[in-house]
Amino acid sequence: MTGATLDGSDRAERTGRARPGAGTGHGDAGYVLRTATADDLGGARAVMLDTVYRDLKSGYVPRWHADIIDPEAAYLRPERCTLLVVEHRGEIVATGAVRDRGPQAPPNPQWVADRFPSGSTAQLCRIYVSPEHRRHGLARQLVRELGEFAVRAGGYTALYLHTDPAVPGAEPFWRSLAREVCDERTLPGGGQGIVHFELPMPMPVPGSTGTPAR
Repeated sequence: MTGATLDGSDRAERTGRARPGAGTGHGDAGYVLRTATADDLGGARAVMLDTVYRDLKSGYVPRWHADIIDPEAAYLRPERCTLLVVEHRGEIVATGAVRDRGPQAPPNPQWVADRFPSGSTAQLCRIYVSPEHRRHGLARQLVRELGEFAVRAGGYTALYLHTDPAVPGAEPFWRSLAREVCDERTLPGGGQGIVHFELPMPMPVPGSTGTPAR
């Protein structure tokens, strides 16, 4: 995709664009959502690492976060994957990605893995926004653009994600957009304590070629 300026105009709200001036005192627009390039990877990595340390409180765990260390291999090289970034005044302030694999079992329940097989599942991940840039609608816009990418990429039949409800605001945000598939907190032993969600696939845009925008 080409860069999309996220402004606070009435037209932007009607079309689902983020409203950067709302909520936290930033009166300016200046947010640009676009497909990441190699030059953006350092800034994207900083947003991701800050989130896993500050919000997820797990710190860097190699088996979970290898894509953060090498996002080029995880998201830029594969044809049906992507990494989007939001830039504000030359700084990367938000990220969102699609990977072409579903949840694996273990550690996820087998029936969840069976429902979302790799190849036909677009998994949304790393949808992170720096704290000072939250409440501008950036995460919703990232979700929208990532869903549209999955449609253009072709071959995906499901949009899947999981979230950690211990992160403030994460669970209500995803419940406003997606349908719960499995809340592991209700499983014997509490599982991993995460919640699995499915989002509706966007309708294909007439005239789309079915190939991802790069």
